Amino acid sequence: MAPPQGPSRPGRQLIVLAAIFVILYAIVYLGGSGSFHKRFAPKLGLDLVGGTRVTMQAKTENGKPPPADSLERARQIIESRVNGLGVSEAEVITEGNSNITVSLAGKSDDRLKDIGSPAQLRFRTVLNTTADLPDTSTSASPSTSASSSASPSSSAKASASASASASASASTSASASASASGSAAAAPTASASIPPSVAQLRVQVQQKLGKQLYDKAAGLQAPVDFSQDQTGAQQGLLPFKELTPEQVAVLPPQMQFNVPYVNCAKLDQRPAGSIIDPGSQAVACNDRGQKELLDVAKVLGTDVSGADAQTDPTNGQWTVVLKFKSSGQDKWTQLTKEAYGDGTNKKQVAVVLDNKVVSDPEIQSVIPGDATITGSFTSAEASLLASQLRYGALPLTFVTQEAQSVSATLGSEQLKAGLLAAGIGMLLVVIYAFFYYRLLGSVIFLSLVLSGLLVFGMLVVLGRQIGFTLTLAGIAGFIVSLGVAADSFVIYFERLKDEIRDGRSPRSAVPRAWQRARRTIITANTISILAAVVLYIFSAGTVKGFAFALGLATFLDLVVVFLFRHPIMTMFARTKAFLSPRVSGLGRVLHDHDPDADSRPARTRGNRVREA
Repeated sequence: MAPPQGPSRPGRQLIVLAAIFVILYAIVYLGGSGSFHKRFAPKLGLDLVGGTRVTMQAKTENGKPPPADSLERARQIIESRVNGLGVSEAEVITEGNSNITVSLAGKSDDRLKDIGSPAQLRFRTVLNTTADLPDTSTSASPSTSASSSASPSSSAKASASASASASASASTSASASASASGSAAAAPTASASIPPSVAQLRVQVQQKLGKQLYDKAAGLQAPVDFSQDQTGAQQGLLPFKELTPEQVAVLPPQMQFNVPYVNCAKLDQRPAGSIIDPGSQAVACNDRGQKELLDVAKVLGTDVSGADAQTDPTNGQWTVVLKFKSSGQDKWTQLTKEAYGDGTNKKQVAVVLDNKVVSDPEIQSVIPGDATITGSFTSAEASLLASQLRYGALPLTFVTQEAQSVSATLGSEQLKAGLLAAGIGMLLVVIYAFFYYRLLGSVIFLSLVLSGLLVFGMLVVLGRQIGFTLTLAGIAGFIVSLGVAADSFVIYFERLKDEIRDGRSPRSAVPRAWQRARRTIITANTISILAAVVLYIFSAGTVKGFAFALGLATFLDLVVVFLFRHPIMTMFARTKAFLSPRVSGLGRVLHDHDPDADSRPARTRGNRVREA
């Protein structure tokens, strides 16, 4: 049977490849804007140009992954919060079945580190206030724990003097209105329903403290004043000092308020969502270092229709103005009416965000309009709080797993290191190719260059179309793809040598070797692509970037194999240099070859019969 022949016109494949390059780079140039450099700049990840990355993990009562629809809803809310901050080109994605990652490349923005806070807004009347017992343990001080665990807005300081002036009364009452949600008539009893996880942990706390001590603390009717009792009560309640914030969170509100050793350092570090039940009383700390016993919440964050960060024209301070829904407006007005009373015994209304009292002004009048949250806000803090409240509370509770800020300088150094590693890898492959294959090494070199140009063009296009960003992991994927490309060269060239050893001329051996090597090359590259796809589907974080880069580079290598490597080899086979062992790199296999072998059907050399 006659051997299969290669393409009669190998130039056609080269023309197709050239057309692909022209179209690709026309899209790159015309699809961009700005300077020539910007038009050809790929989208780089934050580990290469600096930025901020925050990874949050959803926590559930049963410890199982949250429902997919709830995770997607949380992702949408977080994305809306990010966009509401005016942050452009931030990427908000779900990873695995419980993580959400927010990435912003190009500049660092610390507001993103608090973007996943629950933002459970409650308005509660202040029932009682007591001084906090300073933390004498090795844990962080109250102010430190508050700033590290709460959102920036939680550090706001209510202005006591503002409530005294008539001009500020509307603002403070409004801010109170925000907190007034919980101020309806005081409910002495807690919510009847206790989550199973809370009940289980409460039993463990009882066992740790002892039933006698626990019952004694539960029977306290008022906060214990250590200044008047330095012995018995202080020593008797000392085991409460050993409770963790998680254990403190499950104590009944009256116990949290009355036991001095349950201080603000522990209250501020309670897990997110510890006091979100609107039907239960709660205990939280204000910025003045006081514990506050708070009534049930009668106005909630869900009653708010909008929130905007504004400056107070009277003092230039940043505030957050809340607008209520129609039903929420009625609740808010009623709450301020109850807090104001007859004007002789006015109450404070606490604006409670998650576990922290943001502000707690005294209501100066009945407020029929908007509410204003006042405090020592910066512009960034006010914008973040307004964004959190505007788009609602998250349906899930998240714990920050990683909050990373990468400087532009560090990113630049990492980019240089990554490109240097890629350059060294390609250089080593090229040096080995020229040393071992000589003229054929030029085919390897040109193929790698063309593959690199295709990959670069696709990176720019994909960055604009689907937001793909090149990271260090992606660069590693491209470096690994060099080894995959080198394997296909070895398969092809070694098959070519086998064909020449079997008696074929180099010209006829090229198409024959291609036919036999093609299937192996396709199979090997397909396996690499499938491995990359599986890794991309089941991985998270930067590993996805590695898998995507590896799969993309391997696929484009196949394009170069079919449209450049085989046709260029067909053209080389027609040159005299290809027949020279010193030049071609085919070595000794050409010494044993008879240039006239193609003119005879078969010949015998020694004891071997070779097929023509």
